[in-house]
Amino acid sequence: MVSASFRSAIQGAKKELGELNALIHSNPELGYQEHKAHNAFVATLEKLGFSVTPHAYGVPTSFEAEYGHGGRLVVFNAEYDALPGIGHACGHNLMGTLSLAAFLAIAAELKASGLPGRVRVLGTPAEEGGAGKALLICKGAYESVDACFMAHPAPLYAEYSEDYHGMAFMPNLSVGSVRISFTGKEAHAGFAPWQGINALDAVVLGYSGVSMMRQQIEPTERVHGIIVNGGVKNNIIPNHSVVDYAVRAPSISKTIALRERLIDCYEGAAKATHCQINVERGRVYAELQPNQSLCALFAEVVGDLGIPMMCDFKTGIVNGGATDQGNVSYVVPSIHPVYGIQAGVGEFNHTVGFTKASGTKWALDRSLLVAEGLASTAWKVLADDVVASRVREEFEKTKRGRIAAGEDVSTEFLGSFDEDAFIEAGIAPVPCSCGHGK
Repeated sequence: MVSASFRSAIQGAKKELGELNALIHSNPELGYQEHKAHNAFVATLEKLGFSVTPHAYGVPTSFEAEYGHGGRLVVFNAEYDALPGIGHACGHNLMGTLSLAAFLAIAAELKASGLPGRVRVLGTPAEEGGAGKALLICKGAYESVDACFMAHPAPLYAEYSEDYHGMAFMPNLSVGSVRISFTGKEAHAGFAPWQGINALDAVVLGYSGVSMMRQQIEPTERVHGIIVNGGVKNNIIPNHSVVDYAVRAPSISKTIALRERLIDCYEGAAKATHCQINVERGRVYAELQPNQSLCALFAEVVGDLGIPMMCDFKTGIVNGGATDQGNVSYVVPSIHPVYGIQAGVGEFNHTVGFTKASGTKWALDRSLLVAEGLASTAWKVLADDVVASRVREEFEKTKRGRIAAGEDVSTEFLGSFDEDAFIEAGIAPVPCSCGHGK
């Protein structure tokens, strides 16, 4: 059963949580540019009486607040970045608000009980491609953490039957990005096209190669990309072209291998067209492997709240999503359940329709109810030695299995981040009082 004090703590701060959610939703910001969201979280926490570290770990739009003493430590990850052009079409406004609500519930319980234990809410920027959690891993944000929690909205009944309002256990794919640029030679397309080297031809040839490659990839693998630059005018032979791709697979090693196959298609195109090629491999998100013990506990408590959750550890559902929470799941026991909110037919995540759905009162109310369940699950890790031990044992067993399968589980890899590229992008680390960062 969920503690009544959890609901009391969340409902007592509902005004502040609602205002925070509305501000973030109406002011969508891209990864590492979430300054309004960062400042709003900091202001809300301070208003509610908590000490907050802004710009935590030297990351300009991260923050951190912690409450309690001794005992074990649980963390709630708060996301709040948006998508270009379509705003909060993934519901990160709800996710950040939900994690803050769960933090408030645990903090209130710790204060009332006087029991040992610590709870932290951590601002994790740039989930949409910027690998914010990977950066925070390499900054030490998850050291000595016993379990990490967050939950993700999706349309009601998506990928599960109408008997359920979400999935407590939903593994996600790994994903890796790559940007490929071609340099050719411009020429007048009508007067002397033979004098040029067509960079767009290289893109088209490579794109066709990738399209044919898709016939021979596994059902659980995904390839998707866009042409960023194909030229400037139709009477000029394009001397520059760019494509952005992402590839997804069930493991880090398979993702990397698939990405190399894709790059081979474009290497061949470069040779065929005599273009110069430049390949920029992006960061890799690890596949999400939720802790089954935590998922089972969560499904039980949210079921008591009237939110039935599918929790099938042998599910054959292929979820094509990916998240940098997958990197966190390699470092500490983690969950990332999906809960349903009201959305129209076809209004799935990453659509304009879902942007509207994520801003409704219904979605906020459902998110705060899920926060109660998430807090109750986290409380069991703090207060129950048997539960905490079971969660940790499962995590270590999963980790050994990954090592046996040849996966790289080092924090150096999972948190790998090109600091120079980070700075060059204009996202220079800033001093922070927590002692981390540069």
